[in-house]
Amino acid sequence: MEINDDLFICREIRNDHPFGIFYGQNPLDFSFPLILLELSSLIIISRVFRFLLKPLRQPKVISEILGGIILGPSVLCRIEIFRAYVFPDNAEYVIKNLGVVGFMYFLFVSGVKMDIHLVRRVDKKHWYIALIGIVVPLICSASFAFIVKKSLDKETGKISSIWGITSSLAITAFPVLYPILRELNLLNSEIGKMALSTAVISDVIGISGIVIFEASKQGEYKPILSLWYMISVIVVLGSIMGGFRQAMMWIVRTTPEGKPVDQIYVVSILLGVMVIGFIADMFGLAICNGPLWLGLAVPDGPPLGAILVEKSETIVMNILIPFSFMYVGMITDFSSMNGQWSHLQPLVLMVLVGYTIKILSTLIASRFLDLTIRDSLTLGLIMSLRGEVELLLFMHWMDFKMIGQPHFTALVLLTVFTTGLATPLISILYDPTRPYMVNKRRNIQHTPPGMELHILACITGEENLSAIIKLLEVSNPTVNSPFSVYALNVVELVGRANPIFIDHENQENGANPSNIHNALKNFEEARGGCIKIHSYTTIAPKRSMYQEICELALNKIACLIILDSEHGFESVISSVLAHAPCSVGILVNKGPYQNLVGGVMRSTPMHHLVVLFLGGSDAREALSYADRMAANASISLTVIRFLAQNNEGDNEMEKKLDDGLVTWFWVKNEGKNQVVYREVVVNNGEETISAIRELNNESYDLWIVGRKNGINPVLLKGLSNWGENNELGVIGEYVASVDFGSRASVLAVQQQILRGQQH
Repeated sequence: MEINDDLFICREIRNDHPFGIFYGQNPLDFSFPLILLELSSLIIISRVFRFLLKPLRQPKVISEILGGIILGPSVLCRIEIFRAYVFPDNAEYVIKNLGVVGFMYFLFVSGVKMDIHLVRRVDKKHWYIALIGIVVPLICSASFAFIVKKSLDKETGKISSIWGITSSLAITAFPVLYPILRELNLLNSEIGKMALSTAVISDVIGISGIVIFEASKQGEYKPILSLWYMISVIVVLGSIMGGFRQAMMWIVRTTPEGKPVDQIYVVSILLGVMVIGFIADMFGLAICNGPLWLGLAVPDGPPLGAILVEKSETIVMNILIPFSFMYVGMITDFSSMNGQWSHLQPLVLMVLVGYTIKILSTLIASRFLDLTIRDSLTLGLIMSLRGEVELLLFMHWMDFKMIGQPHFTALVLLTVFTTGLATPLISILYDPTRPYMVNKRRNIQHTPPGMELHILACITGEENLSAIIKLLEVSNPTVNSPFSVYALNVVELVGRANPIFIDHENQENGANPSNIHNALKNFEEARGGCIKIHSYTTIAPKRSMYQEICELALNKIACLIILDSEHGFESVISSVLAHAPCSVGILVNKGPYQNLVGGVMRSTPMHHLVVLFLGGSDAREALSYADRMAANASISLTVIRFLAQNNEGDNEMEKKLDDGLVTWFWVKNEGKNQVVYREVVVNNGEETISAIRELNNESYDLWIVGRKNGINPVLLKGLSNWGENNELGVIGEYVASVDFGSRASVLAVQQQILRGQQH
């Protein structure tokens, strides 16, 4: 029998560890150092691409695909020496298996974050967009496939193969969409929420499409195998949803509130990903289906979903997934496409038709549902994004011999082209902050005294609740000048992908009011009609939390947003200050108030407030707010106006506006014994600080300052150590600092910045 030597590769495998190069050993002859070099190389190359492509607003997945391609036979592995040492003949075995494990855990984590029950809560328009965006491109690409069927390869032209390819073109995968929207900071935007909801619907339909595709492929060998496949699907899904999910619900119920889930449960579930992957592969269900279904069975959010994501996401995304892209890069070979265009053309055109019709159908459906052309096009581009799930499907098609290496390479390039082109266009077309900067005045200074004042109070936790309630109390809501307060409890999103917004006056979503909102309702009842409280909760990523705050303030026509200066929320505060559609007050609570019982203020003696008026729009807003407080009989108010010697550095227009407001304030309150107005003339920032320090000898309960806009620079000269870009401004930062030594709380106010004005 004649043996073909090309079928055999003889290579020594060294599984032990080297003693070192000083012993004359080459570390690349050993498996472990080699795999470390491969992983490090991919991560470094991907990070370089990430840096270079950042100005083009490319998502992380693009740099990782390109990193894999650079390491593969298309670029570096074309160099024989590099390939022989870094990617020897047995490297593909290790990289492929680690890459599949990476995809398994990626889909598991994505499933944990995904709220499958969202399909029952979304608006009908999301269903219309999802269905039209799936059915129309599916029909069009399938029709085109049958037209060019004779030009397709034998395996690709089979009905089951056409169904698998065209259905994947019509569906948008949630695991792909979520990380890109998070990078673009669109999770909390209107379009981002719509895209995520639509993607969840698309994935539910997509899972059914994949099951049909797998069953038809199984049946090509023997029809009875399709039946056994469907039975296996029912058994595995039933076990996951009926057994595993109930076990995980029991874990959630038995975990004490506020306590982490026991480590043994976390380890067991993460190990279960491997087990369910083995079972799925054993029954021919596609190895990554099992982990995705297991992830969907995990109750999302705290405590279980949150800790699973927290414990696994970093390792999965930074260690395991790079092996997946390395494997994709090893299969991708540009040279394999040479002379293959006649075979590639029908498939490439079919894919382009599917992607194009996907964008157009989503755009048209969105326009019929009253979205603007700009927003409709943005949504269409978002729904055309492609990434990890598509790459996994391409590899699966290769396993079925539906496509070869040239087709795989072409499909990878189309994936890079589509996502690489769509992402910067999305950034250009859609600015989530665009609606927040309005031209109409929404601030305290320009709100007539008898008009209802709308305030959005953001609460970061129960420990800060008393300070917010006391501030509302001293703000003097009355029957003639009532307050409408929108209390928003802000919670960081952990362990789930979809941001959640809860209206506690509308319990359709099944949420129950928290202790915070119960306390606010008690306060509302105690004030007897002077104040009306509307309770909300938002669960969102910190990076995009400001969008929820600004959107609520915009919709409720708020004049003021009150924020807690809570540690860890500095980025949220900065974003709200930059984009708020109204004025913003940042409250620094120096300690718990003892006057609060069940959310209701006890009868107290005089509250002593002081306004540091350094001029400018922020100071005018602070004084206008303090003027409302001064109408309260239990408030003692001191206003200190700082002026530069000989009016040095004054802006003439700002000075006139300051003089007008201060004169109005003093004439109005001249006869009140509890209101004091003084002026201090200074030459520089040091004298300003000295004057403020002298005031600290008096017992004040609250310092009120304008943040920074319009302050005469002479008044702050020499205070660069305190910085000008902090949330409280230079003076606010100083009086709130430990060095100042005051026990009083601080309220730093920024007046609404109208569209077109400079910060």
